Amino acid sequence: MPVNGTDGTRKPRVAVVFGGRSSEHAISCVTAGSVLAAIDQERYDVVAIGIARDGRWVLESGDTEQLRLDSAELPSVDGDRAAIALARVAGGTDLVVSDASRPPETLGEVDVVFPVLHGPWGEDGTIQGMLEMAGVRYVGAGVLASAVSMDKAYMKLVLAAAGLPVMPSVTVTARAWAADPDDVRRQADELGYPLFIKPARGGSSIGISKVHDASELDGGIEEALLHDPKVLVEVSAEGAREVECGVLQALDGTAETSVPAEIRITGEHEFYDFEAKYLPQEATALVVPADLPDDVAAQLRALSVRAFEAVGCEGLARVDFFVRPDGSLVLNEINTMPGFTPLSMYPQMWAATGVDYPTLVDRLLQLALARDTGLR
Repeated sequence: MPVNGTDGTRKPRVAVVFGGRSSEHAISCVTAGSVLAAIDQERYDVVAIGIARDGRWVLESGDTEQLRLDSAELPSVDGDRAAIALARVAGGTDLVVSDASRPPETLGEVDVVFPVLHGPWGEDGTIQGMLEMAGVRYVGAGVLASAVSMDKAYMKLVLAAAGLPVMPSVTVTARAWAADPDDVRRQADELGYPLFIKPARGGSSIGISKVHDASELDGGIEEALLHDPKVLVEVSAEGAREVECGVLQALDGTAETSVPAEIRITGEHEFYDFEAKYLPQEATALVVPADLPDDVAAQLRALSVRAFEAVGCEGLARVDFFVRPDGSLVLNEINTMPGFTPLSMYPQMWAATGVDYPTLVDRLLQLALARDTGLR
């Protein structure tokens, strides 16, 4: 198959894959609606593929109106639609409708997958590994970078080994908590309060608690364990500002950075939780670009590239920082498939840098089409 995904007689076919089995299913659907609306239908043949909460792959309509975020009813993939599969054939990979209620139907070759999946079983290297096995090009980070960035405990190890500053933390497994909760409490006490407790492989601030003292620790750990059997207990960066930076590869492979942006929490929210992120936005103010001294902004952008390269990212990433009152920087996390609606921070940062949303989507597709499959 030609490297650009087209033989000159047809448009490259893009499969936008969304939904998935994680707790971020609804946010993935919203992201997909925005991406589907932004892809240039004159340049690409687009097909929408949903993954239901039970893991069933289905052929979606691509109706972006059904994929909008509504606080009354979050969007989701309808698992009763026609089942679909990727089938490896000579020279490429085809989409095949494999529903038991109808004869198999080949829909044609897939040139590139845009996996707008957030959280485990999508953003963590699992679907990336499947696509690598199938020899299909895809948008975003590969298997290792996706897995490391998804697991906050290993992410911290990799970033610290690269000389990047991270907040002190301890990792708690469900087994360790059940076997010796007093030892976990001792480790938390040694870190010092307040603390944040997070599912190690979660996102969208689901399952996160701020723990102000030891009396709240057990409840915070139990809440996080509902979402992940591996939990991160992390020192709170008190008094720090939350600032983010977008990283995007150029077509020659070099990493470029956006202007940084700041999240300011208002109202009753103590931190950037799920409601503050995705429900009516009176809870947050997004300041783009962030009001930072030039030297701090430059250092933040340089550290973003170092983090991107340390975990081996490709395509895109959002790097989140704490900016302390003295101007020092601490890396919070790196996100390989950040929120991607036009109102999300990543696209807003790039819009302020001069790259609008449709151009951003097209850049990512062009990057994916240009790169080789297999080891890179």
